[in-house]
Amino acid sequence: MTSTDGARAELASPASATPNPGSIAPAPPSRNRQASASDVNLLPLLAPPPAPELLDQLPLDAKSRVSNRRLVIRLADRRVYVYEGQHLFVSYPIAIGREGWETPKGEFKVFQRIQDPSWQHPWTGEIVPPGPDNPLGRRWIGFWSDGVNAIGFHGTPNESLVGQAVSHGCIRMKNKDVENLFAMVGDGTTVTVE
Repeated sequence: MTSTDGARAELASPASATPNPGSIAPAPPSRNRQASASDVNLLPLLAPPPAPELLDQLPLDAKSRVSNRRLVIRLADRRVYVYEGQHLFVSYPIAIGREGWETPKGEFKVFQRIQDPSWQHPWTGEIVPPGPDNPLGRRWIGFWSDGVNAIGFHGTPNESLVGQAVSHGCIRMKNKDVENLFAMVGDGTTVTVE
């Protein structure tokens, strides 16, 4: 671990288990764990993934989004593929984690969806409200968390970076694309990163 990584670890270790908006992840852990470096934690609240029995209590339309749709992120393609059952429904270009902040591979579940999220800068504490300058764009779809940091799909004010490896682990999308994706998924939707 370099001294820079140590600084990251200090910033990412709040005293409580509640996620700190704007916190950043420590250096990527061993690949045999689910965790990886995350994008700047931009979440005002972080809920744990729903228990399987809670999925039975979802409204019918939300249940169908969970049970019939799944997302496959192919890092090499820099695309997310939306499947309806076994059939490809649509795909979108994405930006992925840059070297040292790779997007974690594995199978995850959507656990949080926020329209027009605000963002807190991890070092200055400045809060950026929803709007055109917000680094998250117009939507947030969280699918990985270690309880402090989170990784998810989000928009971006700089759409020209979509297609590149530029994030801190998150999946950046064009704003119109993440808005469409947001409408297609619900809590519990499977996200496979390969």
